Amino acid sequence: MSSSDASLFPLPEGARHYPRRVVLLTGPSGSGKTSLVRRLGLPMVALDDFYYDIDAPHLPQRFGSVDWDAPQSWNADAAQSALITLCRDGEAQVPIYDIPTSRRTGNATVVAEESRIVLAEGIFAGELVPGLRAEGVLADAICLVRPRLQTFWFRLLRDLAEARKPPSTLVRRGLAHLRSEPAKIRAWSAQGCRPLSVGRAEAELRALLRYS
Repeated sequence: MSSSDASLFPLPEGARHYPRRVVLLTGPSGSGKTSLVRRLGLPMVALDDFYYDIDAPHLPQRFGSVDWDAPQSWNADAAQSALITLCRDGEAQVPIYDIPTSRRTGNATVVAEESRIVLAEGIFAGELVPGLRAEGVLADAICLVRPRLQTFWFRLLRDLAEARKPPSTLVRRGLAHLRSEPAKIRAWSAQGCRPLSVGRAEAELRALLRYS
């Protein structure tokens, strides 16, 4: 990647100029998003923290319970607002969400410090591509891909270790994810996220950092 390629999404004409820009990182649950974020060491907003509480009205349902894989279970407007604030001011308030109880438990402050790139990671990141691009704060949007069985196994081990839901629910949801993964990757690509392996994504993001 050359210095002229340091941003996948150039600033649209008339967009505001911010000191920082966002890289959106999505992909199947268990595809390695969180691990990649840790290795890069960049300021990060966990988009899962913008889920609605379980008793919020009109949540989507599936298999007799809330469908947490549907974008309607998640507050896209609040996530986008927090990211724009972070790019503009260098810090932003974000919720703290407890997945086992499906509730917001508090707030935290994300600080960008000297970084000109911030990461936003989660399965709904693609939903933010149009708004962030129009605002002029989108640097890149990446969808991580790895072999489906590998993703299934890593996801199950993580969710069991964190006791996110009852084991039977985790297995049922994991099998559903396994079947739907190709369609989801196609959908994320259609939203504007580039499908990349974990290694390729890490190499490109480190190159982006060098030229930012």
